[in-house]
Amino acid sequence: MDKVTLGPQTLLYPMPVVMIGANVDGRPNFMTAAWCGIVNSDPPMISVGVRPSRYTFRGIQENRTFSINIPSVRFAREVDYCGTVSGAKADKVSVCRFSVFYGKLGSAPLIEEFPVNLECRVVHALDLGSHVLFVGRIEESHVSGDCLTDGKPDVGKIAPLIYVAGAAREYREVGGMVAAAYKAGLELRS
Repeated sequence: MDKVTLGPQTLLYPMPVVMIGANVDGRPNFMTAAWCGIVNSDPPMISVGVRPSRYTFRGIQENRTFSINIPSVRFAREVDYCGTVSGAKADKVSVCRFSVFYGKLGSAPLIEEFPVNLECRVVHALDLGSHVLFVGRIEESHVSGDCLTDGKPDVGKIAPLIYVAGAAREYREVGGMVAAAYKAGLELRS
């Protein structure tokens, strides 16, 4: 197989689509992001990369809290809108008709219609150049009851939206199971 070098690029497939929530000047605002990931399990932490020029960045800085809201595939239109319009110029909550609620932290807005919401407190902010990497300790997790199976989140019911960069530049959904985790590789052990 021939490999073609493309230089340093952010080629990670797929990327989770999340809506980062923050209060900016006392108003809830949400921005779409795909640069997000789990970074620690005890205590549970998540990271998000945000450009300092983004309106939501100001809210994270002000409150030192943010939310991660995981949309289902049926919200692709609203997610795309929130990624293309600044909260400084539009009230995204009203346009998208989101029902906002607050949980344990009281300062990280959450979207009720989305199946998974994580309330986070900033524990680290690392200026990386184009983006600041915020690491947030997950203080509380909210999951819609109809997205649980035996009391645990069920990805099939959550139906999370994913982003594919590169030539495609499109939103997709999670496909079917390929192999059982923690089992498929056992047959390679000697």
